[in-house]
This record gives sequence, C-alpha cells and structure tokens, in this order.
Amino acid sequence: MMNRHSYIALLKTKSTPTDGYENICRSSQLNNGVNIVPQFVPVLLHKFNDKGMSVLGDLITNQMIGNEVKSKYGGMIFTSQRAVEAFAAALSEMQDLKEVSAFQNIPFYSVGPATTKALAAIPQIPNIQIFGEHTGNGKDLAAFMLQHYNAWFETKPELKRPLLFLVGEQRRDIIPKTLMDPSLDSLLRIEVTEQVVYETTEMPTFAEDFAKERDLDAYKKAISRWIVVFSPTGCDTVLRGLGMLDAASGKVIPGKREPGTYIATIGPTTRQHLLDSFDFEPDICAKTPSPEGIIEGIIEFESISFIARNTETKKDN
Repeated sequence: MMNRHSYIALLKTKSTPTDGYENICRSSQLNNGVNIVPQFVPVLLHKFNDKGMSVLGDLITNQMIGNEVKSKYGGMIFTSQRAVEAFAAALSEMQDLKEVSAFQNIPFYSVGPATTKALAAIPQIPNIQIFGEHTGNGKDLAAFMLQHYNAWFETKPELKRPLLFLVGEQRRDIIPKTLMDPSLDSLLRIEVTEQVVYETTEMPTFAEDFAKERDLDAYKKAISRWIVVFSPTGCDTVLRGLGMLDAASGKVIPGKREPGTYIATIGPTTRQHLLDSFDFEPDICAKTPSPEGIIEGIIEFESISFIARNTETKKDN
C-alpha cells in the first residue's frame, strides 16, 4: 500500500469512537486502485466559556427553552459540533429530566450531517425534531429557517419566540443578520440571541506537528498529498509551512506550490477566507460539508488530473 498511495492530512481532531473521515478514506480508492492513507493533525484547541455555560445551564434549569408559557426561546440553532458538545455538557449536569422534556416539542436547526448526527446522539434528549441538515451552510440554513420557523407558528404567530443560537467567540453573523433583517416584514422576522459557549484558539504545537507530518515517509512518498482544512484557523500556518506565503505581503506567491500537494476546504467559509486573506483558491471546496463531500471532491479532481496526465503522455509519444 505504501508504494502506491495518496496521503490525506485531515486538519482536525479525530472523532471517537469512530471518525467518518477516516472510515471513508480507508474504504475508498483513487484512480487505478490508488489507496488513501489518512492522518489527523489537530489544529484547534477548544474550551468551554464558563460564563456562557453558566447562562445556558440557567436557561435549561428554569425551562426557558421550550414551549412552556414561561419559555423565552422557542427553538435552538447549531452550526458546529463544538456547540453541540457544550449543549450536551450542560444537559449532563441536569438532575431532573423534566427540565428537558419541553425540548421534544420545539425545532432544533442544524447545519450539515455531522452536526446533526452529533445533536441526535445526545442521550438526554432522544427523538428531538431536527431540521436543516440538507442545507450545508449558514446562508442556506437561515433561508430555510425563515420559511420553516414561520410555518411552525403559522396558526399562532403570537407564540413565536426568539431562537437561541449557541456559538463560539469567532463566528460569522450571516444567520442573525438574515433572520433579523430590518427589510423583512415584522411578522416574518425572527429574533435570534447568540450565546457564546466555547472558545477556539490554534493548537500551540500545530506548526511543529504539521512540519513533522511532512517529514514522514508516507507523506513524502505519496503520489499525491491532500491537506484538508476545516476552518480559517491555521490556514496561515499551513500556507507558510508549505512555503507558499510571501513574507512581505502575507499573500500566496503565484505559482508557488509543492509538487503533487493540493488543498481542500470543508466548505465555502474557509474557501472565502483563503481567497480574501491570501489570494489563494483551494483546489477543491467540498460540495457538502461531510466526509462524502470531501472524498467525492478529491476523487473527481484526481480523475480529471489522471485523464490530463494520460493525454499529455500520449501526445509526447
């Protein structure tokens, strides 16, 4: 396998007990039977925000999230697995399941399959109603919620409450801006409260870990190497480590690439960050933010490259 393989560096913490990205990489092949060797290189260091977690705990304890008369929020929004982890941690502190019973009758909005799967797996709230998995990004999820949440209260619009959006301290504001757009009819507008429940920083050892990864034989001897980026954090470290950044401008040097090495992004937010910050267009952007989306993009890219290489070879002969 090591003689003919493609190497994929997944810049994320490996999920436990199993990781969907590792599973699909090991069960897939590229053109002409080329195996895939996946490796995880954690970029992000996450920790809960104590103040935000305290607020969330109080909201749950006092039944402020639900369809009770006293409830403040009529639904919740999740756009990251870290937010789901924070919610699960808060629920694990609850001693009385009555505090979470109202969750069965409100909508939970989730972007993408990974976040949805994590949300559905929280043991304290089985069989909750989750919507939006098909959207894949914040912009599409916001558009979906405008239709879905208003329809949820179509017969009783007076009961429509704000949505609680659990976020990290670094996030885009596309969802609250879209739902609370002043140009919307007041009856359609949806109030959103963002609650910071986690903080994210770059792993202190990431640059060193990434450098070590590139020194491995599995990396050096691969017929192609893919760097899969899951968030804007760490992008500059990756590009600098690959020798692609101009020291003066901080932008990517045109045409400066490590031969056979390609960069993929999990979605449009990270792609746009690479374009805006470094004038760099990644080789692929997953059509869906999932293991399937990443591997399908890589296989398609490699297929086109394989055909192009064969065509050039035939011309030379």
